[in-house]
Amino acid sequence: MSEDPVLQRAILGLRMSAPFFAGLLLFADLQPRVGLGTAATDGSKIYYDPAYLATLTVKQTQGLLMHEVLHCALQHVPRRKHRNHELWNFAADIVVNGMIAPLEAYDLPLGAIRRPAIEHFSVEEVYAILERECIVIPPILVMDLAGGDGCPVPLNGSDISTAAGENEAYWQHAIRSAQIMAETSERGRGSIPAQFDREMRIADAPQIDWKTSLWRFLVRTPCDFGGFDRRFIHSGLYIDDMAGESLKVHIAIDTSASVSNQELSQFLAEVQSIVGAYPHIDCDLYYADADLHGPYKLGRSSDMPPPKGGGGTSFKPFFHAISDAASSHEEGLCIYLTDGYGDFPAKAPDCPVMWVLVPGGANDEHFPFGEVLRMI
Repeated sequence: MSEDPVLQRAILGLRMSAPFFAGLLLFADLQPRVGLGTAATDGSKIYYDPAYLATLTVKQTQGLLMHEVLHCALQHVPRRKHRNHELWNFAADIVVNGMIAPLEAYDLPLGAIRRPAIEHFSVEEVYAILERECIVIPPILVMDLAGGDGCPVPLNGSDISTAAGENEAYWQHAIRSAQIMAETSERGRGSIPAQFDREMRIADAPQIDWKTSLWRFLVRTPCDFGGFDRRFIHSGLYIDDMAGESLKVHIAIDTSASVSNQELSQFLAEVQSIVGAYPHIDCDLYYADADLHGPYKLGRSSDMPPPKGGGGTSFKPFFHAISDAASSHEEGLCIYLTDGYGDFPAKAPDCPVMWVLVPGGANDEHFPFGEVLRMI
């Protein structure tokens, strides 16, 4: 434990009232840094300015420690990857403050960022939502994640991927230990934030583009190359012609009122990209709200038909239509691009289903069947 008396009082109080956070802080390396102005982390160590802590109450100090140790445990520094540092820091602060705020025994320092409408999502989703909204970063934002301009502490080590590899196992062990402490205390799991498990699943899961996941289905299709594709010879291009079985793909685009125009445009662009990239897809496109519009045959050179919809959301018409198609020996793969909010059929289809969600879409457990992937 740090020798700073302010931190000692704060951490001892957490051991009595919030054993989960107290357990995480047992693994935290707390480093004083005079002149820092506030607190920050490089994903490994937590730095604090003793003069700043002296201005806080014990409850505010506890809130600040909880904030920084959540950044560490949830790997918010290495998870940023290519994203804008300032916007990522804003998104990560929204998520961790949303975890702490419901714990009424503690106070966040003055000026803490809150966005209650989106703070239950993962940091990647919050970032995408903020980016889509063209959000203006408030001037009160304190940059407390290392790895970019504006944060007063440098990234620990020259290679962020190396830092991530060294810290990941350490903090996973810290989380397991803290969970045991919480579960064996009188307060049970009450000190573990409700959103923590969801954020942990996102942190642990590899971030794979959904079209990469689609490739798993495409490579199962037997195919070969036979001569040249004559459609391109007139352009002087001698491209191998892929011969063999095609993969039947049924794609539904959610055109209900809950899907914004920007999200709909993104859906259309995603569909165009997969049809153009994979020539052996036999694609039927549907637009779906409470009703079903289609199917529209799509090929490499097809224009996208104008979207239809704007009403409520039901997934039932699409899957009923696919069941009818399967009875005609056209079963294949179903892809549904949506926000995930709607009525599901009582029975899952016989073919594989991929749900492709916009950032901020429904939780994974909301879906009774299929694989849930996100456009993050």
